[in-house]
Amino acid sequence: MSLRTLFCSALVLLLAGCGGQVQTGGETEMQATTLSGAPPIIIAHRGASGERPEHTLAAYALAIEQGADFIEPDLVMTSDGILVARHENDISETTDVADKPEFAARKTIKMIDGERHEGWFTEDFTLAELKTLRAKERLTELRAANAKYDGRYEIPTLAEILQLLQRHQETSGKRIGIYPETKHPGYFKALGLDHDEALLRLLKQYGYAGKADPVFIQSFEAGNLIALNRKTDIRLVQLVASEGGPSDGRGATYASMLTPEGLDKIATYADGIGPSKDLVIGRNAIGQLSAPTGLVAAAHKAGLVVHPWTFRRENYFLPTDFKSGVDPRDPGDLAGEIAAYAAAGVDGLFSDNPGIAVAARER
Repeated sequence: MSLRTLFCSALVLLLAGCGGQVQTGGETEMQATTLSGAPPIIIAHRGASGERPEHTLAAYALAIEQGADFIEPDLVMTSDGILVARHENDISETTDVADKPEFAARKTIKMIDGERHEGWFTEDFTLAELKTLRAKERLTELRAANAKYDGRYEIPTLAEILQLLQRHQETSGKRIGIYPETKHPGYFKALGLDHDEALLRLLKQYGYAGKADPVFIQSFEAGNLIALNRKTDIRLVQLVASEGGPSDGRGATYASMLTPEGLDKIATYADGIGPSKDLVIGRNAIGQLSAPTGLVAAAHKAGLVVHPWTFRRENYFLPTDFKSGVDPRDPGDLAGEIAAYAAAGVDGLFSDNPGIAVAARER
């Protein structure tokens, strides 16, 4: 049985909820299941950002249309304390702010979480000023087709995103989840702009208030999640990168957070982890997927769900054995990569291409 056939067979078994067995090389291997036994959830990473400029209402609406279970807005703040969706508070690459002469003097240099950034920043704009800008594609070299949408869409507020979900529920009867990330919450709090109060108030207003609701709040900062755990019953997810550690220093290093002791500590304030996908399945010297690292099993033992990021269809992002040709812009076998991670027992995954991810799960 080929490796890819094995992955696809394992996905079928997993999604049938059977925790089945697969023959490989004459040996019988048990396939991993999710913590709940349910199929993994599909989280639209910044919306359907592989097909529309990220963090726009158009990207979120397309993700909903494609069957995503959750949409993911990254949240930053304006000078007047409004939560808006941008990947970073530096909006130089995701808006047309550089083309606006009235804002030329706002360009500046800042230190954010220990890193130097030069550009335009949301905390230096009121919401009314941000609404004069328009979103644009960030990854133009890989997603030239998305650039045709440049200039069409505003920067959405969290309230507008929640209203989009509400309208969809009213017309379709289907409730879509929301998976917000607090971006640089410690940095914003030092400026007197606190994510938590505004975020929890809006989520509650639109019916996302507890563990039974389709909502997760995620953060790379441990301190922010610890504080949120005292204020809400909403499920929380500790994001974990391949290198470094939380900028607030509360988790030492990400590597130490993924030890059995570290996972047990995360379980005291969060319900899951969101690791970089290479922490779940590594790659060999030529970039092919290798065996699962064991992180999923360790996290499940601690009672934590695992939602890795980020799954994208372009060859540039795919393991060597799932690429299609040599052009980094061309789509490869994203469904095959997703099958491998589903076989490893992940509880959900973030994808720029939720339509492909949903189809892979349904197969």
